[in-house]
Amino acid sequence: MPGPTPAPTTRQMVTAGTASTVGFAFDLFDLFILLYVASTVGPLFFPTDSPTLTLAATFASFGVSLVMRPLGGAVFGRYADRHGRKQTMLVTVGGVGLATAVMGALPTHATIGVAAPLVFVALRLVQGLFVGGVVASTHTLGTETVPQRWRGLVSGLVAGGGPGLGAVIASLVFLAVSAMFPGPAFDAWGWRIMFFTGLLASLASLAFFRLLEESPVWAAARARAAGAAPEPPARARDLRAAVSPRTLVAAAALVIGAGAQYYLTSGYLPTFLDKINQLPTGARGLLLVWTSLAILPIALLAGHASERFGRRPVFLATGAVNLVALPLLALAMGGLGPDDTGALLGYGLLLTMLANAPIAAVPIFLNELFPTRLRATATALIWNGGFALGGLTTTFVSLASPTVPDIPGRLALFLAVVVALFLAGAAFVPETRGALDREDPRDAVPAPAPTAPADRPEALPEGSR
Repeated sequence: MPGPTPAPTTRQMVTAGTASTVGFAFDLFDLFILLYVASTVGPLFFPTDSPTLTLAATFASFGVSLVMRPLGGAVFGRYADRHGRKQTMLVTVGGVGLATAVMGALPTHATIGVAAPLVFVALRLVQGLFVGGVVASTHTLGTETVPQRWRGLVSGLVAGGGPGLGAVIASLVFLAVSAMFPGPAFDAWGWRIMFFTGLLASLASLAFFRLLEESPVWAAARARAAGAAPEPPARARDLRAAVSPRTLVAAAALVIGAGAQYYLTSGYLPTFLDKINQLPTGARGLLLVWTSLAILPIALLAGHASERFGRRPVFLATGAVNLVALPLLALAMGGLGPDDTGALLGYGLLLTMLANAPIAAVPIFLNELFPTRLRATATALIWNGGFALGGLTTTFVSLASPTVPDIPGRLALFLAVVVALFLAGAAFVPETRGALDREDPRDAVPAPAPTAPADRPEALPEGSR
């Protein structure tokens, strides 16, 4: 019989944490590129007589890739639970980069008419499928590799450091490409170069992943499965069996609220600074670099706080602050112009830091909610589903705004609603801290050829749900 999970080496912990963060960062970098060129790509692929309608159509193309993420999570989550986190990361990160690069080669509406937006949206769907699969590996490998005392910190590193690093790289690439292709040249070629860089990011990630080792928790569960009756792949009923329906609904509300806070702040900020504050390209890019860098320290702090005080108390505390602060910050920023760069930087830093703090402990919370044989599938499904619905709110804000000056008020209203949803979820989820080490020892990764029904190990000890 296999013994307990072996203690990971320092090199293994550092490599796993770094790979999870870098993989998620470059994955989101590919996804973020559209946010940075939305005002340029919109008229080229979705031309209309209304600026806000064109903007809404562009964000809708961003949204369709988010809608594919739950399917990607289901497909590649099952793959990660059966074949390992490392192999899944290699396949999905490479797929995202390739799909992103092809977008840069597409002809525009002026060249091929209505076929242009159709092909563009089709590629966004393919990209979203792979993006959903990346989460299955990045959001499990790091937290499964480190000891209990570091799991909240690594969760914050991945959830905050990944988007922060991805946004910084996107901002720096945007600044460099804008300088190389100023003015009309950016509309002609610059946006294409932005998309081409997605492939370079994926290739850099794949080169680093050669140093990566498999999750020791998954490997130990795989060893326990050796010689046991094989189990069928994870299905929705297995998730419902692992936790109560009320907990599933609450967890979904929590993640939808967290995802919407992110996309309505960090995700919408490039467009907000352009359309509302009318910042020039250079100043806008620099401000986005600083606001993206600020995400990492607040995510590490909030993630580590969840290890000390619990996941649920951190969710409730950060949500209570954001319920008041985020709408007020959106309204305050809406009254500033291109000469108010100092105030915009200060408000932007507060906005992004506060909005990203609630997300820090979400990966480890989801990991602890489910047993190893379901973890990648369940984490990817709930995270991707929540962030897909949350990401659609940027489209709704644009659609709800009759004119561009109406956007700040509508944004503030949407922020208040999504933070309230996050708090409602936080009020009903269980405290999960430490549950990753309290799994039923019968928990096992199924063998590749399913022939027999599965046992149903519990993710949490009795009384903690």
